[in-house]
Amino acid sequence: MTETSGDRQDPIRVMVVDDHPMWRDAVARDLAESGFEVVATAGDGDQAVRRAKAAAPDVLVLDLNLPAKPGVQVCKEVVAANPALRVLVLSASGEHADVLEAVKSGATGYLLKSASTGELQDAVRRTAVGDPVFTPGLAGLVLGEYRRLASEPGPAPDTGEPKAPRLTDRETEVLRLVAKGLSYKQIAERLVISHRTVQNHVQNTLGKLQLHNRVELVRYAIERGLDDE
Repeated sequence: MTETSGDRQDPIRVMVVDDHPMWRDAVARDLAESGFEVVATAGDGDQAVRRAKAAAPDVLVLDLNLPAKPGVQVCKEVVAANPALRVLVLSASGEHADVLEAVKSGATGYLLKSASTGELQDAVRRTAVGDPVFTPGLAGLVLGEYRRLASEPGPAPDTGEPKAPRLTDRETEVLRLVAKGLSYKQIAERLVISHRTVQNHVQNTLGKLQLHNRVELVRYAIERGLDDE
């Protein structure tokens, strides 16, 4: 049976990366049996990067502890190669440093391996449409880190460069709600627009601001105080 999420009609294409064959196969099997299309699996970092480029999944379910190349590096490389790819980290580690490192590397969500099969399936669906998904207790940590980053000076400012991109009123409104931590579904309900329309506004805003993912978008918004309005 085909899974739908938001306005999706096609099955969500998933790739599973883990260095433990039994765990990797079990996760891939569970996802396939529940309607996802498992397009590839990989057991080490180098293999993961190669296969992700070839298979073009919608969601990469990624363990952090990998041979050959660590998960955070895999995340950076696959997101740089395909900014539309969503990465859901599935890790045994709940260490705050690991969570923050994964998010800074471009992961959309972070789930502990203690999660149930149902929680994983829900997390993959939500990750596919761009919603940030975190094991309970970690979402607040990540938002706190966004705020800390936003209060720092930041890398060499590009001030004085020609274009200050102009966002529409609706794009600014969506950006403000993203910065407050609302999911795309919640934003759609708040603004009485479709989930797809919210996604389109976010993609347009990313393009205009030359940003790559939701992490950078939230930081941009918080730096400008949009989360307080």
